[in-house]
Amino acid sequence: MSTPADPAHPEASPAHVTGPRVSLYSGEFAADPRRAYRAMRDRYGSLVPVELAPGVPATLVVGYRTALQILNDPDRFPADPRAWMQNVPSDCPVLPVLQWRPAAPRSAGADHARYRGATTAALDGVNLHGLYGIVERAAMSLINSFCSAGSADLVAQYAAPLAFEIVNAMLGCPPGISEKAAAATAAIFDGVDAEEGNRRFGEAVLELVRLKHAEPGDDVTTRLLRHPAQFDEFEMVHQVIALYGVGMGPLQGLVINALRLILTDDRFGAGVVGGSLSTRDALDQVLFEDPPLPNASVTYPRHPVMLEDTWLPAHQPVVISLAGCNDDPAIGTGDHTGNRAHLAWGAGAHGCPAKPLAYLIAQSAVDQLLDALPEVELAVPAEKLTWRPGPLHRTLVELPVAFPPSPPLHLP
Repeated sequence: MSTPADPAHPEASPAHVTGPRVSLYSGEFAADPRRAYRAMRDRYGSLVPVELAPGVPATLVVGYRTALQILNDPDRFPADPRAWMQNVPSDCPVLPVLQWRPAAPRSAGADHARYRGATTAALDGVNLHGLYGIVERAAMSLINSFCSAGSADLVAQYAAPLAFEIVNAMLGCPPGISEKAAAATAAIFDGVDAEEGNRRFGEAVLELVRLKHAEPGDDVTTRLLRHPAQFDEFEMVHQVIALYGVGMGPLQGLVINALRLILTDDRFGAGVVGGSLSTRDALDQVLFEDPPLPNASVTYPRHPVMLEDTWLPAHQPVVISLAGCNDDPAIGTGDHTGNRAHLAWGAGAHGCPAKPLAYLIAQSAVDQLLDALPEVELAVPAEKLTWRPGPLHRTLVELPVAFPPSPPLHLP
């Protein structure tokens, strides 16, 4: 490791002087991030100088134990990005996802505790049996829309609309508002006019919050409105935005990545369909190797911090690579079947509060498809599948499949 720099001049730290930064937004990185993580670790160790977007430097953490040290030290590594944002242009493509919001994922200290407590209580109020029924009906309805055709794109025709419908059902969002939110979310995650997409997304969520003020229901939005934290309208909008952000894209990615694994890996294809492995095994393998949010756990040191002989600059993102850390040889390599020690749900104060819901939804979505179309297979060679570029997510552009045409399912 290079000689540590003077903390008074963190811009001269090893993370800045060892050569060009690794791009996390390139197509090359998206095509094979596991190879990229290993090359980074070989060259830099646990702390890697990267760019999240052109001209947006960060440090990527690819060491499992180093990540746990950071995630369990929120005093030195808070998740509040406001100081960082002062030097980030408004049209930065990752800003809409990483910018400060008065919500748990991008806050620290007492604010985080307040937001986190309300979010956890609102999610805990979701009836799991009722949620399973919602997923079942939504999945069967979507399958009926393409089962007689003998082919489908499981991203556009199944996982994306399914995640969208389920998240909106939990939030109590009616179709008119949800359509606006979907269009805005797509713009944000694709990085196409992300600033405008962010604005339109906020408008759609504000409309939902005002609707739930007037017409409360048995849903997450209403429970947030009624929580003792007593959020004002601005705070409420951002609680709901945060739930959308960690619900729609990541949930879609988890379903698609699990289906891709089952369709391309004989260990899971034959195992899940034949019964020797469960869908849960496939989901956990995906959460080890291809988690849908591999690099979205971000902290911002308040002061320069010395870690492993490296000075981390104040207010510059320190990104926990959940995928890179899961691949750390220090915690073992090879088959992870039955192993749930991955970091895909995060850890510490910012661990995902929706983990039980996400498992239930994703497992049911995969099972419904495989039960309805047991002979489904890829319609293209596996190497022709394309991953969406971007530093924060991990999901396919499309997942084309073929199967014997079948009659529509009987909806419950």
